Amino acid sequence: MARTVNPDSVTTPSLDEGGRPKRSLSLRRYRVIVWVAFASLYVIIVTGSLVRLTGSGLGCIDWPACNEERFVDVSTPHAAIEQLNRLFTGVVAASVVAAVLAAFFVRPRQRRLVRLALWLVVGVLAQVVLGGIVVLTGLHPLSNMGHFLLSIALMYGAYLLVDAVSTDGQRELPLRRSLRPTRAVRPLQGGPLLATSRVIVVLTLAAIVTGTVVTGTGPHAGDESAPRFDYLITSVVRVHGTAVWLAVLASLWLGWQLWRRGADQRVQRAFEWFLFLAILQGGLGYLQYFTGVPMPLVALHVALSVVVWLAALRLTTIVRRYVSCDTMA
Repeated sequence: MARTVNPDSVTTPSLDEGGRPKRSLSLRRYRVIVWVAFASLYVIIVTGSLVRLTGSGLGCIDWPACNEERFVDVSTPHAAIEQLNRLFTGVVAASVVAAVLAAFFVRPRQRRLVRLALWLVVGVLAQVVLGGIVVLTGLHPLSNMGHFLLSIALMYGAYLLVDAVSTDGQRELPLRRSLRPTRAVRPLQGGPLLATSRVIVVLTLAAIVTGTVVTGTGPHAGDESAPRFDYLITSVVRVHGTAVWLAVLASLWLGWQLWRRGADQRVQRAFEWFLFLAILQGGLGYLQYFTGVPMPLVALHVALSVVVWLAALRLTTIVRRYVSCDTMA
């Protein structure tokens, strides 16, 4: 019986100018580095939200040092929480730098991996600077919004990098329509399907942006002295809720179109996951609103918002591949 060889376990040897083999890294091993960077970028979002929710946003009143007397200060609970979050930023920076350096050793060389990893490094450096602005502006809601939205952009870049090195992204088997013997499969109209999936991404992003406005207006400012937006909280909540409902309705429309055309099971699964997470996130939002926005629910809402964002990106990626494979069939 012929032995099946995993392409990831085989690296094409390359020689340097002296004829010696160059150091190389398999794509399988590089995936581990990428996933570590991805996870660290997600964790820093969660820990950053906990800094604000615990009222520790000004636990360190200066930047980059904690205060005028100490670079690192954990003498009070608020200072310790803020300081630990800052120190974890170093872990994030190290992970994305490792992703960039390792990308140069992946064989065969893929320039896209280097570009995506560099995107993450630039984004993390911008986050460090923006984090300083947040502190120096006394936790102004605009700077806090920018801080979180840049994190969302970083997660987009991290998702692209993970997708580029994943088995699905590199060698995904052709997507096929599921067979439905009870009815004829309708011809695929790839344009509307892909456009709808992209609308879902835009609406999800709109929900995230309006959610940061709600945060900037609500009670969890990060410190008692932090400024707030002078908006009526019920008004901004309605705008945010409308964006969420529009994203859900757009996903239902996409799901109906996929069902009519007998879409591949993987496409259906990506749709179902997004719809489930979006409804869960919406229900959690209503629950926290009507229970006085308790800290645990807000923390869960922030963490889940990033998961919904990733699910929307994954949905449009799968739909794009499905449309491409179906068109070429």
